[in-house]
Formats: sequence, structure tokens, C-alpha cells
Amino acid sequence: MQAYSAISALFFSPAKKVFVVTTQTTSTRPKNQPKKQASLLRDDLLGYLFIAPALLLYLTFNIWPLIRGILMAFTDYRFIYPDTRWAFNGLNNFVKLFDSPKVRDAAIVSAKYSLIVVPAVLILALFTAILISRVRRGSSFYRWTVYLPTILPVAVSFLMFRQMYAPNFGLINSLLRGFGVEKPPYWLGEVTTALPAVGAAHLWIIFGFPTLLFLIGIYNIGSELYEAASLDGASRWQQFAYITLPLLKPTTAMVLILIVPGVFGVTDPMLILTQGGPQGSTQTLGYYLYDIAFVQGDLRLGYASSISLVVSLVTAGLVALIFRWSRERE
Repeated sequence: MQAYSAISALFFSPAKKVFVVTTQTTSTRPKNQPKKQASLLRDDLLGYLFIAPALLLYLTFNIWPLIRGILMAFTDYRFIYPDTRWAFNGLNNFVKLFDSPKVRDAAIVSAKYSLIVVPAVLILALFTAILISRVRRGSSFYRWTVYLPTILPVAVSFLMFRQMYAPNFGLINSLLRGFGVEKPPYWLGEVTTALPAVGAAHLWIIFGFPTLLFLIGIYNIGSELYEAASLDGASRWQQFAYITLPLLKPTTAMVLILIVPGVFGVTDPMLILTQGGPQGSTQTLGYYLYDIAFVQGDLRLGYASSISLVVSLVTAGLVALIFRWSRERE
């Protein structure tokens, strides 16, 4: 191997580099191994030193709150009563939440909200990605426009929608009155429209990133597949059903994994737009546990942590099902 490296360096490298190669290959002897090991150990320690601040921040603000929340779920932790902090009560919190009608109602609202938002995100993102993929000029402008709502502050976006949904002077109702609708709905104040209205605002904010993921998946599909299908007489719909959708299955699974946990345990839209109303029609599990932990009564952080743990387990189960579906062969 030393001869081969020297010969290759002779044919493909300058003369100075030949000398470097030969001296390096001939000077490596077992007696230099301790020096190399010390050098590698020093480099490793230097690398660990560089990542230590980031690791410390991750452990402090991610891992420790996670562990602390799991421990709190098994206690009767009430913030305003110091004597109850870290008072272990076993599975009492979980028994209470499974018997609570408010938790069941909040779970139903979370399921309804997920069934509204998740399919809408998939359909709208895929449809938008297909349209952008067929644009030959200015596609970067459309990609930037679609992704823009994702990078805006979430609170600003929902506050904008709250103004648009205003019953008297909101943009949506003003447009409806201009089209002849005399009594447009009170979007955030009626039981029948509040949850879909919040879902529409949430959809506008989050669908940009899944659109880019679908767009990348479409670009990775070879054009020869569509050309062969066209020669065989396949229509556009058949190409979409038998080529695009099957080949986008991994991308679809990734999109579901990214959006399902955030949608099922959502809190921000309800906190900014409806505060769980009207009549609890938008009170999801995420908002209910926030209300228990920081608003109601004695601030039952232990009980809220148990609800959060159950929500996390449910979303983890959904993600596991998505993983299993993505690995199934057609």
C-alpha cells in the first residue's frame, strides 16, 4: 500500500507532495502511537468543550423540564400551596382525569379539531405544491409567498385573524355584506363556526412548510415516469393516483409526523382567539391543561402535568402508527 500511494502521488501530484507522502508513510511507526493517541484525545476534549454550552442549554431547558413534568404528574403539586409541592399521590391524577367529563369533552374537541386541520393541510399543501411544480417562471416567488406565513410570529398572525373575524368591521364580514349577505356569522362567537374558524387561521399559518416538503418530493419524481404513462394513455388523474401519490408516501408520512402532535395538543389559537369559548366549543386538551395549570383556582400543576403526559402518549401512539403505515409496502 505504501508503494502504491507513492506511485500514485508520483503520477498525479507535484514533486513536493511526493516527498510529503513518502515521509509520512515511512515515518509512521509504533513508537509514535502514544503521541497520536494523545493528540486524538486532546482533539476530542476540545470538541466536547465546544459543544458543552449547547449541551448544557439543551439539558437545562429541554430534558430537565421533561423529567420534571413527568415527576409532577404523580404528585398533588399546587403552585400556591407550598406544602403540596412534590406530595406523591400515585395514580390519583390519572384516575381523576379519566373520570372527568371536562377532560372527555376537551378530548372530543381536540379530535374534531385534528380531523378538520390535518386533512385540510394535506390537501391544500399537496394541491399548492402541484400547482407550483408546473410553474416554469417565477416559481421561487410562489415558494416564498407560500412559506411567508410560517416565519411570521404566531401571535401576530392570530391577532390579524381575530381582526378579520370581527363581527362588525372585520374584513371577512365586510366582504360578505358587499356580496349581499345581510347577517354574516359571528365567526368566533358561535358554537357552529368557532372551531372551523380557528382551524382556518391555523391552517393558513402552518401549511407553507408541508407545501415545500411536497414540492421537494414532486421534484424528485422522474419525468420519464410521467412520459411513459402518457405514452400508455394514462390521464392526468391516473398519473396522479398511480405515480404521484404512491411516490409521495414517505413525504406524506413526514408531514403527518410534523403536524399531528402540534395540532392535537394545540393551545395558541384558542388562547389568542377564543379562550376556549363559546360554551367550551374550542376548549382542546392543550387549552384545558393550560387553564388548569395557570388560570383556575389553586393552579394544579400536578393534575395539568398528568393531562400533558396523557396527551404526549396519545400523540406518540399516533406517530408510531404513521411510522408503521409509511413502512408498509404497496
